[in-house]
Amino acid sequence: MKLFVSEGNPHCLKALAALEETGVQCDVQYVNHEERVVPFLSRPALPALLLPGGLHLFSSNAICRYMFEVSGPESSDLCNQWLEWEATHLQPALLQALHMAVLQGKGSEVPKVLQGPLNYLDQSLSKGITPYLTGEVVSVADIVLWAALYPVLSESSLALGECKFVMAWFDSVAGKHSCMSAAQKVLQGKGLQSIKSYMQKQPVPQNSQCRETRPCNSSPAEGDEGERVVSEEEMEAAAFTWRKGLNACSSTTDRQHPILPQEGKRNILVTSALPYVNNVPHLGNIIGCVLSADVFSRYGRLRDWNLLFICGTDEYGTATENKAREEGLTPQQICDKYHAIHSSIYKWFQIDFDFFGRTTTEKQTEIAQNIFWRLHEYGFLVEDTVEQLRCENCKRFLADRFVEGTCPHCSYPEARGDQCDKCGRLINAVELREPQCKVCRQTPVIRSSKHLFLDLPKLETQLEQWLDKSTSAGDWTPNAKQITRSWLRDGLKPRCITRDLKWGTPVPHPDFKEKVFYVWFDAPIGYLSITANYTDKWEKWWKNPDQVELYNFMAKDNVPFHSVVFPCSLLGAQDNYTLVNHLVATEYLNYEDTKFSKSRGVGVFGDMAKDTGIPSDVWRFYLLYVRPEGQDSAFSWADMALKNNSELLNNLGNFINRAGMFVTKFFEGCVPAMELQQEDKKLLALVSWELQQYIQLMDKVKIRDALKHILNISRHGNQYIQVNEPWKKIKGGDAERQRAGTVTGVSVNIACLLSVMLLPYMPTVSQTIRDQFNAPNSCINTMLQGTGTFVCVLSAGHRIGTVSPLFQKLEVDQIEALKKRFGGQQTSAQSAASTEPVAMPASAVAEVAAVNGVDPEKAKQLTQAVAEQGEKVRALKAQKAEKAVITAEVAKLLDLKKQLALAEGKSPEPAPQKGKKK
Repeated sequence: MKLFVSEGNPHCLKALAALEETGVQCDVQYVNHEERVVPFLSRPALPALLLPGGLHLFSSNAICRYMFEVSGPESSDLCNQWLEWEATHLQPALLQALHMAVLQGKGSEVPKVLQGPLNYLDQSLSKGITPYLTGEVVSVADIVLWAALYPVLSESSLALGECKFVMAWFDSVAGKHSCMSAAQKVLQGKGLQSIKSYMQKQPVPQNSQCRETRPCNSSPAEGDEGERVVSEEEMEAAAFTWRKGLNACSSTTDRQHPILPQEGKRNILVTSALPYVNNVPHLGNIIGCVLSADVFSRYGRLRDWNLLFICGTDEYGTATENKAREEGLTPQQICDKYHAIHSSIYKWFQIDFDFFGRTTTEKQTEIAQNIFWRLHEYGFLVEDTVEQLRCENCKRFLADRFVEGTCPHCSYPEARGDQCDKCGRLINAVELREPQCKVCRQTPVIRSSKHLFLDLPKLETQLEQWLDKSTSAGDWTPNAKQITRSWLRDGLKPRCITRDLKWGTPVPHPDFKEKVFYVWFDAPIGYLSITANYTDKWEKWWKNPDQVELYNFMAKDNVPFHSVVFPCSLLGAQDNYTLVNHLVATEYLNYEDTKFSKSRGVGVFGDMAKDTGIPSDVWRFYLLYVRPEGQDSAFSWADMALKNNSELLNNLGNFINRAGMFVTKFFEGCVPAMELQQEDKKLLALVSWELQQYIQLMDKVKIRDALKHILNISRHGNQYIQVNEPWKKIKGGDAERQRAGTVTGVSVNIACLLSVMLLPYMPTVSQTIRDQFNAPNSCINTMLQGTGTFVCVLSAGHRIGTVSPLFQKLEVDQIEALKKRFGGQQTSAQSAASTEPVAMPASAVAEVAAVNGVDPEKAKQLTQAVAEQGEKVRALKAQKAEKAVITAEVAKLLDLKKQLALAEGKSPEPAPQKGKKK
C-alpha cells in the first residue's frame, strides 16, 4: 500500500495519525497539493491510499476507517455515526472557520461559526461514561475528529470558549504519540499558517452546505447538489439570448469531399484505432474506438470545426493467415469477407466515417516503405539476431499474439507473447514461462533469426520533448499519460519491426526480403495510407502539424503504440509529420461479470446487436452511458433495461412527447404565443447552464459526463411541466390559457435543443424529434456555437408535425431471454481449463472439482484472487458504498473461496455457524 499526503493539508493529518496509531504497513509519499495521484479523477484528491489490488481510496475518513479495519474489527455503528457527523456537520463549519481565520483574518468570528458543532460534541461527551467517543480505547472516530479539530483547538488565539469536556477528550487523544507525531509531520508546528497554501486552493465555502467529498461511485452530474441557484443577471441574459431567434443564423451545408484543412478554421483529424479484420467486434471494441470517435466527430461538425474522421480495417499479420487457414480461404479473401462484415456493423451502429478504408493497399506499401527508408537513412534502425518461438507442429515462427504462457513479471497465466493484460508490461515471447502455441497447444521451441529494430533509445530525448508539449497542451486521458509515463520510467528498448511471415507489407531491404513489417510498425501507418486512398492531398493532413490537431481514439491496451512507438517512427523519419495532440483512451468494458468471448458465446458482438430488436440508437445511448472513461465498467442487461425505461422512456421521451402533444391537443398543432415570466427565465437560465456544461465537457472529450447534462435538461423540463400543469390551465380563463401556452411553447423549444444535443449520441432519435416538430435545419448550427446559444427556434405560429413516442419499454421477460441467449454455454471442461478465477455457481464448482480434484497451481492463483477480492470488499465498506454493490462483491468473494476450497481438496460448504449472542 502507498499513502499520498501533502504538508499543510489538514485532511492528511487524519490519515497519517490513523496510520501511525494502527501500525499498518504502508509506504508514505509526500506530494504537492496539486498532484493528481488518483488517475481517474479530474481534480487533485489528497490524501489518497493506493491499495494492493490497484484500487484508490481518496476520502480521508474512508482511508482512516480502512486502516482501523485492516488492523482490527469493523467499525461499530456508533463509530460510523460519528464519522458521518464529522463529514456532514463538523467539516462544513470547519472549512468556513478556517477560511475566515487563515485567509480573511477574521479569527474573532470563528467561535460563532464553530459554536454549534462544539456544543453538540461537548454535550455528547458529558453524557458518556467512557474516556473516548465510542469506548475505553481510541477508535477511528476519535482520530478523525481530533485531527479535524486540531488546527483550531491547538490555536490559543481563537478563544473558542468553555467546552471542558471537548478539551479534556482532545488533550487525552493528543497524548497519543501517533497523533502528535502526525501533527508535527503535516503542520510542522506552524499553527494555522501551515495550512495557508492549502486553503488558498480550496473553493470559497458556502455557509454549511458543503461536504468533504462526494461518494466515489457517483458522477458529477449525479451528485446530490440540489437545484442550482440562478442569479437575476443569468435569467436576463438567458432571456436576451432566447429572443435572438434564428434570424442571423446560416443554414446547414452538406459535407463536400474531399475534406481538406482550411486557413482560419479549426482543422481536426480524428482517427479510431484500426480494428483487426480477422474477427467480429464486440460491444467493448465498439465503445472503445469507433463509437467514441463518432460521437466526438459528430459533435465537432456541430461546432463548425473542419473535421475529417477516418478509420479502416487492419488486415496484415499472422492472425489473418490463421483465420484463412481455419476457413479454407486465402488471406485476401478473408480480408475482403471481414472488411465487409465490419463495414456492415459500423453502418448499423451509424458510425459516420468520412472514409473507412483498409491496410492491404498499394498506398500502405508505398508510405510504410518510405518511412522505413527514411529511418534507415537517419540511422534509427539497428540489426540484431533474436530468439523466436517456432512451432514445429505448425511449421512456422509464431507471432506474439499466437503464443500464450505465464507472465514473467506477475505470473498471470494467460499472458500473450507481446503484452500481459494483467500487469500491462510488454514482454518478449521467449520470456514467457510454459509457452504454448495458441493454434495447436504444442510447446514451441526457440530458434534464432536476424531482424531489424527501431532504435527507441536513440529517439527517447526527442520523444520526451514532444510528449511534454503534447500532454500539457492537449487533452490526454489520465490513463494514456500514466501508461506512457510507465514506459518512459522503465527506459525504452529497441523494438523489432520485422517478422518472419508471408502476409504483410514487404520489407524493401535486400537483406530482409523474405520478411514483412511487424504489425505494430505497419498498422498505425494505415492511418496515413487510408487517408491517402481518400485523397491524393493526404499530406495536407499528415504533414501539417501547425494547422492540424490530431485526435486518436482507442482502448488503453493500444496506448503505448500510439504514444511511443508510432510517434518515434514519425519523429525518426524527419518529414514534418503530424503527431497526436489528444490521445483519448478508454478502460475496458466487460460483459456482466465476465469477459466477452466469441468462442464461448458470451457477450453481444456487433453482428448480433441488430438481431435483438433493440434500435441502434438505444445501443449507442447505453454504451455511452456506461463508457469506461475513468475505470473499467460493465455491460448489464438489467441496467440497460433500467436506463432505457427510466432515462429514455420516462425522462427524456416523456418530456419531449408531452411537449409535442400539448401543442397538438390544446393549440391545434401550432406553437402558441409565449410571454416569459420569472419562472420561465429561471428555467431558460438553468437549461443554458446545462448546455454550457455539456459543451465544456464535450470539448474535453468527457463524453459520458456530458450525456448526463442532456438528461438533466429533460428533468428540468418535466418538473417545469408538472409544476405548471398546462393541461389544467388550458381550461381556465385568458390568463391561465396564456400561461399554458407559454409553458407549452418553452417546452417544445427545449425539446428542439435536446434534439441538437442528442445528435452525436442518438442521430436517428435526434432527426426524428426535429421531423416531428418540423424544426428548421438551421437550429443545428446555432445551438452549439460559442459557449452555447439556446434560442427560440419554434416561434409562435410555427406548425409542428405528427408527434409519436420516441422509445419503447424493454420488458423483463424480453431482457431475461436476451441475457440467457448471450450468456454462453460454458461447459465444466471449459471452466476447468480457465486459469483466470471467475465466480461460478456452486453446482458448477462441484462439477469441476469432481473432474479435477486437487489443483495446487490453481489454488495458488485463487489464493491471490481471494486476497484481492477481500481488499476490494474492505475498500467498498470503507467508502460506505451502496449495500447492493457490497453484497454483489461479497458474493463473488464467497464463490472464489469455494473454488479455492475445491482446488485445495476441501469441502466447499461453509462450516456451521454458531448462533450470534443477542
